Amino acid sequence: MADPKTTAPKLKNEAEIDATLVRQLADILNDTDLTEIEVERGELRIRVAREITAAPVMQYAAAPMAHAAPAAAPAAAAPVSMPSDPATIVARAGEEVKSPMVGTAYLKPAPEAPAFIAPGDKVKKGQTLLIVEAMKTMNPIQAPRDGVVKEVLVGDAQPVEFGEPLVLLEA
Repeated sequence: MADPKTTAPKLKNEAEIDATLVRQLADILNDTDLTEIEVERGELRIRVAREITAAPVMQYAAAPMAHAAPAAAPAAAAPVSMPSDPATIVARAGEEVKSPMVGTAYLKPAPEAPAFIAPGDKVKKGQTLLIVEAMKTMNPIQAPRDGVVKEVLVGDAQPVEFGEPLVLLEA
């Protein structure tokens, strides 16, 4: 790729900003994965930067659509449907305990320890159902009420999204 400092046209006056140069630099940003370009000639320095806060929002919005299609294909091929399959979610009866954050779900307090809960277990309000690790912090997910664990909807060490159902409780 060409160096923007060498491909930029010469300025008529060092103090004068050339709109054509700025447009060319912006075009280079659009054509590449660069987020900023800076050209310096004498006392004049032009920096063109792309706004990077909009990109993660767009990627996040597109991510659920990208994950929805692969989840449907394995569910059709396998006799057991995946918990994240929308058809399964609609058919569930009970209260979903949802993830309050993005992170990794752990069903056991330690790799060699038994799971916090299993389907059929009776739980009390405030009892730890599982842990969601986010930013190296272990966050216990507690039962919102007394009930019976109908289904554990995530696997151990599985990444989870905000609002994703983790456990299904029934009265």
